[in-house]
Amino acid sequence: MRLPVLFGVIERRLLVNFRVDFDVLARVVPPPFRPQSVGGWGLGGICLIRLGQIRPRGWPTWLGLGSENAAHRIAVEWDEPGGTRSGVFVHRRDTNSRLNAAVGGRIFPGVHHRAQFDVCEHQDCLDVGFRSLDGAAEARVRGSIAADLPRDSVFASLAEASDFFRTGVCGYSPGPREGVYDGLELRALNWEVTPLQVEHVFSSYFADAARFPAGSVAFDCALLMRNIRHEWRGLPDLCGAGYSLGAASLP
Repeated sequence: MRLPVLFGVIERRLLVNFRVDFDVLARVVPPPFRPQSVGGWGLGGICLIRLGQIRPRGWPTWLGLGSENAAHRIAVEWDEPGGTRSGVFVHRRDTNSRLNAAVGGRIFPGVHHRAQFDVCEHQDCLDVGFRSLDGAAEARVRGSIAADLPRDSVFASLAEASDFFRTGVCGYSPGPREGVYDGLELRALNWEVTPLQVEHVFSSYFADAARFPAGSVAFDCALLMRNIRHEWRGLPDLCGAGYSLGAASLP
């Protein structure tokens, strides 16, 4: 698909990360992807992102659109003719935007599912959650600004975590054709992350014992970004084994 370059502002991006047993995660990720190893662990997570002023190049700001979105994702790598690339495999995308859901997988890369979002946000604390209208996905995180990452994080420092996510800008997710993955690149024009002390976190995807047996997954850290100018660019499709979205079990 031919996606025009889109510009906008990430008003809030919350990256909630889980460390996962590497071998367990390798069974979840479809070819041609394989998990990235971070200190011997695989890394999965939820991206809860509010976009604003999204518009094609040359359009005035006031014509831009906004939306709340969520992505359940896994840090991966894959081989291309030029070498090994890294990024994220997005198991599922959810949005409160009817437009995003209508054009996702058609004009805009990646199938998007409709969801209802519940957001309470202040300068130093956040409570962000969503539940999909089809009942297949649910997540919530509540926390406040912190000085540093948790001591048991797979990342040795905030700088290391920031660098890791700054380079993982290419995301692939299931498209409308089985075994074909739509690609999207996020180019941040400014970059700053802040650690979040998490009081509560839940993801129906990572809580699904059929995918992740007890003891194979644990919360690692959360990072907050605000007011990031950025652009979205489409990437060439990748082909691999058939992958079914399935349904995450809910409590």
